[in-house]
Parts: sequence; C-alpha cells; structure tokens
Amino acid sequence: MENHKILVVDDDVRLRELLQRYLAQQGFSVDTLPDARDLDRKLARNRPDLLVLDVMMPGDDGLAVVRRLRAQGEQIPVIMLTARGEDIDRILGLEMGADDYLAKPFNPRELAARIHAVLRRHAQTPVVMAQHDADEVLGFGSCELHPARRELLRDGQPVTLTTAEYAVLLALASHPRRPLTREQLMELALGKGGGESQDRSIDVHVSRLRKLIEDGDGAPRYLQTVWGYGYVFVPDGKARDAT
Repeated sequence: MENHKILVVDDDVRLRELLQRYLAQQGFSVDTLPDARDLDRKLARNRPDLLVLDVMMPGDDGLAVVRRLRAQGEQIPVIMLTARGEDIDRILGLEMGADDYLAKPFNPRELAARIHAVLRRHAQTPVVMAQHDADEVLGFGSCELHPARRELLRDGQPVTLTTAEYAVLLALASHPRRPLTREQLMELALGKGGGESQDRSIDVHVSRLRKLIEDGDGAPRYLQTVWGYGYVFVPDGKARDAT
C-alpha cells in the first residue's frame, strides 16, 4: 500500500499534533506547517499528495492560498478545514478550487475517510470513464473532453479543473441529455451519498464549471438546470423545456 504524504497547514498547534499522530497511525506520512509562508518551498522540495488546509490562519488565509494555487495551475488535492461549519466558508472554499471541506470540530476518523476518498478520485480512473474508448473525444461548443487523458480543452488550450470538478463534468458528459439528480451526481462523481450540504457542493462545482465552459452570454447551454431535480448535459447546447 502506498504511503501517501499529507501536509497539514493549521495554526492550532494542538490540532496539528493530534492530526500528525492520528494520520500517521492510519498509514500516512504526515508533515505540518503553522501557516502558509513556507508552503511553496514544501511543495517544491517534498511535495505532498494532499493538503489539509485551514481557512482561518494568520497571514494568507486558506481561501487565498487555494485561490493562488489554482491560479498557478497547481492541481494538488486540497481539503479545507472550516471554522464553525459556516456554509459561506464551505462554499467559498469550493469556489476557490478546494476538493472537499470539513467543519470544525470534527472526528479525525472522518478526515481520514475524506482524505482516502479524495486521493482515490485523484489517482484512479472514475467508473464512468470505463464507458469511453481510449481515443474518444467528447466535444461540445469550443470544448473537448478527453476521458482517457483526464483533460479538458477549450479552444485547444488545457483548462485547469480540480479532481471534483473533473469528476462532476465527466459524470454529466457520460450521460448526455439524461437529467441527473444531485444525489446521483454525488454518487457517480464523488462516490458518496448526498445530504443538504453535499447537494450545495454539487451546485458550487456546476457553477464553477459553467464559468469555465459556457460562453457567459446568457442561460447555460451545456450544463443546464432541471428545476426541482438536478442537472443535465446537453452537448449541442439546445434549450430544454425544463431549464
């Protein structure tokens, strides 16, 4: 079994020590930082497989850090720790490009489960990818989705997606013109059940995807809303009656 490297960035020294001990007992190699000042150096010298990143930190907070990493094209998986479990922190974290979030206080066992799930999504071929040939290209508008290469191109240029965003897009594109509920998307793309907060995370992922693939000059054409139900991928961009 691969010994995945986890970097915990949190200014709470007791929480850092707790997570370092617990995650090490779960088979992870764990390093910690009290803030993000040395994060770039860590990524360059001893790159982890996943970041556990606190939202509230001195200096650059977690939201600013993940936004900067994604703007640089950095695709390392990120799980954000949000104080008080406020929805705004969770939504902003996903909008900035985090792969998952966990509200404080939390059970370290749940964090370990989230880490395993995000690493699986990042490293393994999604189930829906098996439906496509190695050389298949899913084209829509100015975009091309290459399932075998885990790549999205727009106007021939690569588009940076988080692992969760890619999984949601692939799940939708693998079921063209078939409306999917938020719960179905959670299961197909992220491998976990729904719930109110998880439903909202799907909404955030779809919103971010629309900004990346839609023309922005009107109602969404490719990732359309089915009101009271969920979302549907329409490759030709034609309007549906229930959007």
